[in-house]
Amino acid sequence: MKSLIVITGPTGVGKTELCLGVANTFRIPIINADSRQIYREIPIGTAAPTAEEQAQAKHYFVGTLSVSDYYSASNYEQDVLRLLDRLFADSDVALLSGGSMMYIDAVCKGIDDIPTIRDDIRRTMKERLATEGLPALVDELRRLDPEHWAIVDRNNPRRVVHALEICHQTGRTYTSFRTNKAKPRPFRIIKIGLTRPREELYRRINNRVVRMVDNGLVDEALSVLPFRGTNALNTVGYKEMFEYLDGLTTLDETILHIQSNTRRYARKQLTWYKRDSDMKWFSPENIEEILNYITASVQIPTK
Repeated sequence: MKSLIVITGPTGVGKTELCLGVANTFRIPIINADSRQIYREIPIGTAAPTAEEQAQAKHYFVGTLSVSDYYSASNYEQDVLRLLDRLFADSDVALLSGGSMMYIDAVCKGIDDIPTIRDDIRRTMKERLATEGLPALVDELRRLDPEHWAIVDRNNPRRVVHALEICHQTGRTYTSFRTNKAKPRPFRIIKIGLTRPREELYRRINNRVVRMVDNGLVDEALSVLPFRGTNALNTVGYKEMFEYLDGLTTLDETILHIQSNTRRYARKQLTWYKRDSDMKWFSPENIEEILNYITASVQIPTK
């Protein structure tokens, strides 16, 4: 049976180096599962694989879209499943790695068949968000879909707006489309979670943010400033940098904000992953142990 190796973990834990080792051992490409590394204009702030790292192993879904392009977990699910059909024709094993929880779940479990939003609905809701503000839309969601309103992140405009887009386009609640049933996959899924002691992880995150700034994060944020309202840039690193470019914070304050928000996101990732009983946890330093586990799990020899 074909096997998909999924390697995940919190941001900054060390997925890239480990996955290069796994990819080279089994001579397979890396399918990226980071929802922001897919955008070509923002490699610094997303810690996308460098040209040198991509030269060591073939990468898919890195820098393939523009920040102005619409893309979703549903699109990603369809694209990766099509890619896996091709990859499994030549190999018994494939590798998917990243830290975007919804993207990984989309491939492993599938996501609900929620309609694609029409362009006119998307434009209208974007304009309403800008003119009416998020609190007004949150209140509208409470009236139209109180069940989803009770569980949605009401501070996340993308999720509030998307639920309203569904309500207005279909005349049904967003909740009515959510079944939360896992879809069968024609391949075995082997999940590996990477973790480090919390203080070590936080230190790595803090140092990486400083390196991003040293490598040109300010200029990168400035270059995409005209697109600041897009979903691609509604993420840690750019939101804080836009406030700095607006003159609302100093650079030192901005760095501290990015570090703090990145640490918070890492905690959120770990909380999500810890609920998955199928996840086998390792330190990224134990590469031989991980390789042995993969080899035994997929029952193929290393090359």
